[in-house]
Amino acid sequence: MTALPCSIVQIFIYMIIVRVVLSWFPATSGGVVAQVSYFVGRFTEPVLDAVRRILPRTGALDLSPLVVLLFLQIVVQRMILRC
Repeated sequence: MTALPCSIVQIFIYMIIVRVVLSWFPATSGGVVAQVSYFVGRFTEPVLDAVRRILPRTGALDLSPLVVLLFLQIVVQRMILRC
């Protein structure tokens, strides 16, 4: 019953991790990094942007991926879905 929701949450977690790793590399226009970053960003940006609006500013350090990952791991997977 929870296999599909757990899989969706896990895929979203992987997408956030990919987004964080790709942010360390320069994205040239039309390159593979830019294309993957654009694709992943379309799914992850709405959630990360909502968290950014709640978190206090920390300068150049973006903590929103960490907060979302912790929320998904602890609250959604462990407490709600029991994955």
